[in-house]
Amino acid sequence: MSRVIAVLSALALLLCLAACGGNAEQYIDKNPSALVYASGDYTRINPALDEHGEINLLLFDGLTAHDGENQVVPSLAESWDFDPDACAYTFHLREGVRWHDGQPFIAEDVKFTIEAIMNPENESENAPDFEDVLEIAVPDDRTAVFYLAAPNAAFLDYMTMPVLPKHLLEGEDFQTSGFFRNPVGTGPYKLERWEEGQAITLIRNDDYFKGPAQIPSIVFKIVPDDNAKALQMQSGELDLALLAPKDAERFQNREGFSIYQMQTSDYRGILFNFQHSFWQKNRDLIPAVCCALDRQAILDAVALGRGITAYGPLQRNVYNYSDVERYDYNPQRAEQILLDAGCVKDADGFFYRDGEKIGFVISVGAGDQVRLDMAQAAAQQLRETGIDCSVDIPAVVDWAGQMAYLIGWGSPFDADDHTYKVFGTGKGANYSGYSNPLVDQYLAQARETDDPALRKEAYANFQKALAGDPAFAFLCYVDADYVAVDGLKGIDRNTVMGHHGVGIFWNITEWTLEK
Repeated sequence: MSRVIAVLSALALLLCLAACGGNAEQYIDKNPSALVYASGDYTRINPALDEHGEINLLLFDGLTAHDGENQVVPSLAESWDFDPDACAYTFHLREGVRWHDGQPFIAEDVKFTIEAIMNPENESENAPDFEDVLEIAVPDDRTAVFYLAAPNAAFLDYMTMPVLPKHLLEGEDFQTSGFFRNPVGTGPYKLERWEEGQAITLIRNDDYFKGPAQIPSIVFKIVPDDNAKALQMQSGELDLALLAPKDAERFQNREGFSIYQMQTSDYRGILFNFQHSFWQKNRDLIPAVCCALDRQAILDAVALGRGITAYGPLQRNVYNYSDVERYDYNPQRAEQILLDAGCVKDADGFFYRDGEKIGFVISVGAGDQVRLDMAQAAAQQLRETGIDCSVDIPAVVDWAGQMAYLIGWGSPFDADDHTYKVFGTGKGANYSGYSNPLVDQYLAQARETDDPALRKEAYANFQKALAGDPAFAFLCYVDADYVAVDGLKGIDRNTVMGHHGVGIFWNITEWTLEK
């Protein structure tokens, strides 16, 4: 309870810390060279605790980075070594890198950041990425050494984690610090102003160690409604936006605009809350839910067929096991599973078990029309099969109290990412409370070897164990439809995007904009 009170108090404080300045539209009018991007709202910019946020890529750097093929490349670290006997990574840091406030970037910043993520009091959803770290040594300002308890094949991927400045955050509360409303990084852009609920304005970091960006300023204009994004693109108020498929269609063959239909590893599914009494009693009925869903129909109706139907979390990964149980659409099989479990179909068309109706509510986050439409389509299909399902849009997501949630996850990087911490028992991003000893075992095996054959076997076993005891009812992988003005050049169409379509800014320093 104390943590909840602290966070609520912090948020109240942060609302008072919006940067000074006038109206966002006035700034844009005065700075016609700025790239205006349609963004969701932010309450803080804290990459140590919050995984999501496209803006992180612009303000911060990690020791490593991902290139356009999602491979690991040097960033703040110019090179690294691995000692298998000591199970230790040694990172050699670049000379001359400075924080946006002019202070030098040093190895102590790296140690401070990762230890903050590992600290359980900070409740970081990224903590499982670093749970193998035993010690971080800093022999000098340019060297950071990570000693691991066991090998972690994804460790270099996780070192893309943005590094934070120790000199500004030491002694601060990572949940409540005002730093996260006025962040200072080493990235290609730095914060100029933050107008609450309107816009976050970034200006070019002319001293960026990789060379200054071409575009002098980027405005993250807060446009939380999907339909409003499309209207503002049409009216010329935006230069770039991630749109719902039906909204992106408006710009097909429309003069002055280009559509970037990007493949993603981003899947949608129904997360079951195993902390809820309904699923504690009816967990064995989840396969019936999975069989009652016509995934292709949902994908076609909601996303115009842009994507693929989903049966697991690794379909965009080299370690996907395609022969796993897919729970293909089969309402007859769904009904049989229910009957075999002792359920009885009543005159009202719904199944009952021990006198209680079989049904649940799917919660959906506000502002995401695609997820809402998917949830409503899924609920209708379930009702037709005899499972009483409805949809709710709560003001605040209650992970512990809700029955189910229309989830989105996915990573284009190492297979460990968005599996170990999502499905592992008690891990930081396991919002369902899912626990399966076999899943834990196979994920650990896959993490602890870099042998491709052994990892392939471990991930195949993981996917089979997960299919045998589903945590989600997987629906589909969705493409990311970015719409941009024709004057914006440099977007890489071939890069596979991550969760929420994140990743488009990976080469932002090379972009140009003509208006």
